[in-house]
Amino acid sequence: MPTWLSRRRPPVELPRLRPRESATQATRIDLHEVMPDLLPYLGQAAYLQLEAFQTLSRVVGQVDDLAAKESVAAAAGAALSKHQGIVAEIRRRGDDPAEVMQEFADEIDGFTALTTGADWQETLLAVQVTNGLLDDFFIRLAVGLPGDVGPRMAHLLGSDGGQDGVMEVLRNAIGADPRLASRLALWGRRLVGDTLLVARSALHLSGNTATDEERIEPIFTELIAAHTRRMDALGLTA
Repeated sequence: MPTWLSRRRPPVELPRLRPRESATQATRIDLHEVMPDLLPYLGQAAYLQLEAFQTLSRVVGQVDDLAAKESVAAAAGAALSKHQGIVAEIRRRGDDPAEVMQEFADEIDGFTALTTGADWQETLLAVQVTNGLLDDFFIRLAVGLPGDVGPRMAHLLGSDGGQDGVMEVLRNAIGADPRLASRLALWGRRLVGDTLLVARSALHLSGNTATDEERIEPIFTELIAAHTRRMDALGLTA
């Protein structure tokens, strides 16, 4: 897996969104051309959910309001359920989940360190942004998985992850401190580049930058559009 943390990361130029009226004409690629093998897909997805669970569990201890604690705890439980579902897929194939995830542990741990905020509000937004983007990404990749694994993974990752509760917690925090909005908007924009590097690391790319960008641009355009809608729902500029 390519390393995105062991070197200074250049600025990531995000895909430009097409006008709404031409969105349906976006070029579709054959995902089988860029799909990772099944076990690496499952291992990376499983460890990402485990990290989300751990991060959200820490946030529960940092939030004072009891209702907010409940909402964040529910999101943590949903991430753990997704992790356990992916682990079950790995075991179904007779493999050891810990061994399959180990390849990705150091890189994802480093990614989590990069995306941990200065306070619980930033950290909670980080989980919302990174998990939203990566769940969307792995759902899209699921169509290229063999057999009936793809539909199961798409259903699992698309299940309710407690996002509505997390969104409400963040909206309440912004409402209580309007100055928080500009800080979170800036933080959210910073998170996107690193998250897209994680997504790129899962793909089998040719090494030809121009060709690869053209092939995967439709996927990333869709991811950014969904991310923008989530930020809009918080009243933040993506």
